[in-house]
Amino acid sequence: MSEPVIDLAWMRLLVEVGRKGSLSAAADALGLSQPAVSYQIRLLEQRFGLPILHRLHRGVRFTEEGQRLLAIAERTVTEVDALQRSLRAARRRPTVRLATDYAFSSLWLIPRMHAFRQSHPEIDLQIVATQRLGQHWREDADLAVAFGARSEFGPGAILLMPERVVPVCTPAFSHRLTAAAASPIEQGPLIHLEAESVSPWLDWPTYLSSRQLSGSPQGSPGDLRFNTYALVVQAAMAGQGIALGWLGIIDHLLDANLLVMTGELVTVAERGYWLVPGRASEAVQLLAGWLVEETSTSSLERTAS
Repeated sequence: MSEPVIDLAWMRLLVEVGRKGSLSAAADALGLSQPAVSYQIRLLEQRFGLPILHRLHRGVRFTEEGQRLLAIAERTVTEVDALQRSLRAARRRPTVRLATDYAFSSLWLIPRMHAFRQSHPEIDLQIVATQRLGQHWREDADLAVAFGARSEFGPGAILLMPERVVPVCTPAFSHRLTAAAASPIEQGPLIHLEAESVSPWLDWPTYLSSRQLSGSPQGSPGDLRFNTYALVVQAAMAGQGIALGWLGIIDHLLDANLLVMTGELVTVAERGYWLVPGRASEAVQLLAGWLVEETSTSSLERTAS
């Protein structure tokens, strides 16, 4: 003989009978006729081979076996209903897609994403990261954080982080440099962030020129070159040389003393990371406001220190 099979409809029927205390009231709650409910109960009792209800003068009462079955049904229906509500809520959750570059997303945003998610658990955040923001980024994202000059993004853009650059290296590497007679930066090796054509950010040749330091535009033979800033930072943290550190992006590494400054700060006016507006929605505005507040707080903390 095959084992009795109880589907969700039967479980809901049992739960309603337990709540209402009568077959007719349960039938009304489920939109069924009383004979249809009675038939389903009889069919269930036949499958189990024992009674699950005592028929009283008014209403019904579960037998001991029926009570055990009712407890399982109540637990199952509750869990299924909770899952259904959760899935429906997830489908209604707003999703904001943020376009940015690898440096900002990996070094600044990801370490802080938990703060936004705690403040706005109802919003799903998706990161669309590239090396450089393309012209048609709005096809894939709702707003952007991009590096460049104000003229590239229009009057609606908000400057989040001005370009403030300082040479950095590990404390151990810095100790070795300061023990020598020559300028620390001129000793190298230098770690370069390469650009496809003209560098849109401050590079080593420009930095050395601004500080009137010697250095070849092509670099020295021992220099390292990478095409993503995250790799530049990893190489510096591994003690491979001196990198240009963008304040705002690497602040947490300086605070943790994983990197230290080993040169003078250079600021480039009207250039840096900009918040570029995109689609207008409440969720997008919440993320934009959080980005402005968080970068402003980080900047004040760095200034105070």
